Amino acid sequence: MADPLADTLALTEAHCHVSLGFEAIGDWALRYPATRRLKFTAAVEGVCWIDFGAELRIGRIELEPGDVVLFDGRHEFVKGNSDTVPVGDAVEAFGAADGPIARFGSGVETGVGPKVVGIGGHVSLNRTGEEVLMRALPPVIHLRATDERAATFRWLLDRLLREASSTAPGASLAADDLAHLLFLEALRACLAEAESLPVGWLRAIADERIAPALHLMHDQPGRAWQLEELAQAAAMSRTTFAERFRSVAGVPPLTYLLNWRMRLAERALRDDDQPLSALARSLGYTSDSAFSNAFKRVNGVAPRRYREAVRATRVTDDPDEAVTA
Repeated sequence: MADPLADTLALTEAHCHVSLGFEAIGDWALRYPATRRLKFTAAVEGVCWIDFGAELRIGRIELEPGDVVLFDGRHEFVKGNSDTVPVGDAVEAFGAADGPIARFGSGVETGVGPKVVGIGGHVSLNRTGEEVLMRALPPVIHLRATDERAATFRWLLDRLLREASSTAPGASLAADDLAHLLFLEALRACLAEAESLPVGWLRAIADERIAPALHLMHDQPGRAWQLEELAQAAAMSRTTFAERFRSVAGVPPLTYLLNWRMRLAERALRDDDQPLSALARSLGYTSDSAFSNAFKRVNGVAPRRYREAVRATRVTDDPDEAVTA
């Protein structure tokens, strides 16, 4: 059976990258720049806060050991444990690190003061991921160490910090893989609290009532699904199903199917050399022109032009965001 979450994450080419860990002793506060990338930060030991200021309604979040914060990176923020010290620059603080752990704070030389250990990183996404995943998540998600998945988060964080600070062979690869697991667990936690999610595909995946229909569309995207068939799979009338689907997904069922087909087409055009005629047939279109018209209607450009443009574009990571945790 299809797994809509796994299907969509595969399309986004989501890859987690761990930044430097940090150890802060004493009083400290650092300002982090906006990066416009999906980021995460976690407290492994000690207590601190992350403050998004007046730009976001959530304001300041208190972080306890084991807490994880996932956010969209569109806003700068301050992280620290004191409002009485000058706010430093996070990029400079982490850039000055000699090794896998950045050390700072008023007591870094003396060892006097509260100790905070943390780690973070970012999730790189392709264009589809930026459009689909970033829209599906709220700007900030606070996953507490007291939540149902606390034991899993705790183990992942401890192991992640160990690998990120290790010089053992393969440590960086292990750290990135652990970060990917942490990201997946964070998404699962979001699905468990679906009512707090914005209307969109992630909230739709979490909705048990429309799940059977979603599975059908993901399993056989090239089939000419009718609204009545999908409603029957969900054990609802056509009207009730259509209303329910739109209330959680934000679009009607057949529009969702169209958009999913176009996401699959984008991946094929980006990664494969499959002829357009074969791609069109695999997605349920009886002619190249019907597929091209549908693709252009959704993406604003013809499939052939899209293939040329996307292959000429290469996205590179910002070096600043690769170091700040």
